[in-house]
This record gives sequence, C-alpha cells and structure tokens, in this order.
Amino acid sequence: MSDFSFERPLWLWFIVVVIICFMKCRAKESALIFPHLSILKKAADKKSFLPEFLKTLSIIATIVALAGPVKIDRSVTIKHKGYAIVLAIDASGSMKEGGFDKSNPAISKFDVVKRLVKDFIQKRENDNIGVVIFGSFSYIASPLSFNKDVIAKILEYLDIGIAGQKTAINDALIESVNLVKKSSAKSKIVILLTDGIDTASKTPPNIAVKLAKKYDVKIYTIGIGDRGMVDERFLHWIAEQTGGRAFFARDAKGLAKVYATIDKLEKSEIRGREFVKKDELYPYVLFVAILALLGYIYIYGKRGF
Repeated sequence: MSDFSFERPLWLWFIVVVIICFMKCRAKESALIFPHLSILKKAADKKSFLPEFLKTLSIIATIVALAGPVKIDRSVTIKHKGYAIVLAIDASGSMKEGGFDKSNPAISKFDVVKRLVKDFIQKRENDNIGVVIFGSFSYIASPLSFNKDVIAKILEYLDIGIAGQKTAINDALIESVNLVKKSSAKSKIVILLTDGIDTASKTPPNIAVKLAKKYDVKIYTIGIGDRGMVDERFLHWIAEQTGGRAFFARDAKGLAKVYATIDKLEKSEIRGREFVKKDELYPYVLFVAILALLGYIYIYGKRGF
C-alpha cells in the first residue's frame, strides 16, 4: 500500500502567502495617456501570460519541494495464528523396514512417515514449520517456513540413511530446539518421531531437556513400529519434562491419528514484520521549479519584460 505525504507540511502555507501577494501586492506603474488603451492591454496581457505562469510555477514548486513530498510504501503486517513447529524425523537404517502400512506393506516406514508428514503440514496452514533429519547425526533439512510446498519438495528428496545408520535422538532434539527457540510464536513445539533408541548422541538427554525448558519449547514424542524396539519410557520422560505429550503408533493408521490429535492443538498468534520504504520526491519537484525559472529568465531577457 502506497501513501503520499509531506515531511514538512507547514511550508505549504507559504503558497497561500504567495497567492495573496500576487493578488494584493502588484507593483504600481506610472500612468500613460495612450489612445486605444484596451487593444494595447489585451496584447500586453497575452504577451505576459507565459512568463507570469513560469514565475508562479517556479515559486510554488520550490515551496512544495521544501515541504518534503514523499511516497511511502508499507507492506501489510501479516498475522498468523499457529505454532512454530519443528518436525524431527528419524532417517536411520531401521526406517527402511516395510509392513508399517498394512495397505501397502512393500513401502518403508520412512516413506510412510514422509507421506503423513506432508499431509500434516498442509493442514497446518498458519504454522511456521521446519524439518530436522537425524540418524548418526542430525541436520536442518528445512528452516522455519510458511511455504508448505517448498517443505514438501524438500521431503521428497530425503532418503533413509541420509544422516547415517544409527539414531542420535538427543542431538536431534538440541538441533530442533536451537532452530525454534528464536521464533516469535507464543507456542514453540518440537515433534520428534523415531522407531528406535538413542545409539549415537554425543550429548546426554538432560541437556536437550534443559535447553527446551529455557526457551519454553514443548516436545511431543512419537514412537512408531515395534514397541520392543522403542524406549517409550525415555520418550515419555522427555515429553513430561517439557510439557508435551508422548504418543505411540504401531502402524500408518495409528500415526495418522497421532498427527490428527496434534493438529487440534490450541493456536497462538505470530506477527509478520512490517516493512516501510520511503521515496523522496522533492528532487523531481525541484527540477520542475528550476526548469520553470530558467524558462522565465529566458523569456524575460528575450522579450524585455
């Protein structure tokens, strides 16, 4: 949205002064007795219109330039009601196992998770979402973004073992909390999904929990697959310590229900930034004033006014 205004509008009052002066302060000229005076007056008026117009234009344009005309472009402040969510997804070697989706047992757990995560993020229209992938190590696959289509494209390129074969849950949690901690959202959440136990982290679990508490980040944990392969007690402890919830999904349908439950979380407000661009217009107005003045001087000197 563009607005036009003046930075020093008081200068515009001088235009009124100039108009009054033109009307009331005309120079007195000596009287001459001349026949056919009306004809001569018409000719003189016609002859003097252009220089008088240029003089007036020059003065008024100079005053307008001194008033500081500006064009202001403001971006609309965007308000989003939602969470800042980081999805921490296990991409270790065990995620290649099939049978998680009963309707299509040939595909791996990781492919099922990617499909359900895509569905989840598309439903969360007003959420700021990021993705962390972990295996033997963790890394940020996507920073926080409102662009769900871009995140979906990034997920398509992710594959099993891209971060190693082992499982570094604690390292992934620290990476996720660091990603979401600077968000302006009132509610910051990490949703961690894994099918195993921590076998590769370089940091103890209490570090991740302390960091999450410091920045008011809730951690929701999801264990999937075989219950005997998941440290549910550990996942429950993390969720309880940070004010989140722990879930378990034995198959694809169960995981879809888990994401549906998370989708019902209470929403908070995120404000976008407001950007203001100001364009100074006085150089253009001043250029017009100078041209008018030069035109007046030229005509005045040529015609002898």
